Amino acid sequence: MPVSISKINSSERRITFHADMDSFFASVEVRERPELKGLPVVVGSDPKGGSGRGVVSTCSYEARKYGIHSAMPISQAYRLCPDAVFLPVNMKLYAGVSEKIMELLKGFADRFQQVSVDEAYLVPGPEITSFEEAALYALRIKDEVQKQEGITCSVGVGPNKLIAKIASGFQKPDGLTVVRHEDVREFLFPLPVSKIPGIGEKTADALKSMGLNRVEELANCDVQLLSGKFGKMGLRMKQLANGLDFGEVREKESVKSISRHGTFAEDTSDPVKITGSLDLLAESVHSSLLKNRFLFKTVVLTVRFEDFSTYTRSKTIPIWTSDIFVIKKTAMQLLSEFIGNRKLRLVGIGVTRLRERDEKQTLITDF
Repeated sequence: MPVSISKINSSERRITFHADMDSFFASVEVRERPELKGLPVVVGSDPKGGSGRGVVSTCSYEARKYGIHSAMPISQAYRLCPDAVFLPVNMKLYAGVSEKIMELLKGFADRFQQVSVDEAYLVPGPEITSFEEAALYALRIKDEVQKQEGITCSVGVGPNKLIAKIASGFQKPDGLTVVRHEDVREFLFPLPVSKIPGIGEKTADALKSMGLNRVEELANCDVQLLSGKFGKMGLRMKQLANGLDFGEVREKESVKSISRHGTFAEDTSDPVKITGSLDLLAESVHSSLLKNRFLFKTVVLTVRFEDFSTYTRSKTIPIWTSDIFVIKKTAMQLLSEFIGNRKLRLVGIGVTRLRERDEKQTLITDF
């Protein structure tokens, strides 16, 4: 297990952990089938001999040696490693394991925030007063996850959420990296700007066109120059590059959106197939709304064309509702912009601006 611990003292005042399961879906599958250990395992849609649709959900580290990664088209993953073990997504299994892991992590936390099915932030109790104690505490967390759930996790420990998040991915898999306050810049500055959470491929390319390749260069860049190029995001990026993050670890807020999407078996411009698919997705969204007792005000449409270009459109309605006909009608209105000669690969529908239903509320759905 790789471990990296920066110099430690006992006077630190704020310690944050980020725990991230290693290749979670694939790890759970290997746990269930020990004969897969050491093999390249890819979890996603059926590759169908290299002609399959969809993408890789996750893969084992053995598969990553072939260049396979999450969100890669499954057909490309097959071409890179046709001998890999390709498995369908078993979300029910992963969700059950995730629930157990999150309950385990909560037992180590004074404050806790789950951010996805396989990662969470936590702040330990007041008994952890130094980063040296935090390192030992993190080892206990890792050991308990391994013993109780049979998978490994990587843990980052730092003075805030930003540093903890980056540190958890620093030495995957099964890693532990601890960074104290005064070593933040030494830790961050050599990294590429893409390591800053929120800086995606396009933003990283834009920064590189400005000569900003490493975090140190971004941290020292004139804030007016960044603001002129990126607006408010420019200031935020400079703060993060300097290791400043004031976000608190807290329980995840209530659900903010519900969405469903589907990839067509073949790219299509057939309006009947497209609207039929959207109809089914809308019904699935509606079912989740009712199950969770939510009302919505905004409908969001997502379309992806055969060249992978992706567009979203949204419309906010004047009233709160959970009416299936409102979802479908609004979705069709938004879809009309994209129906034509170009073929669609994917279509998705979602609702946002949610709130819980008031039993006494009368819903108006005609608009």
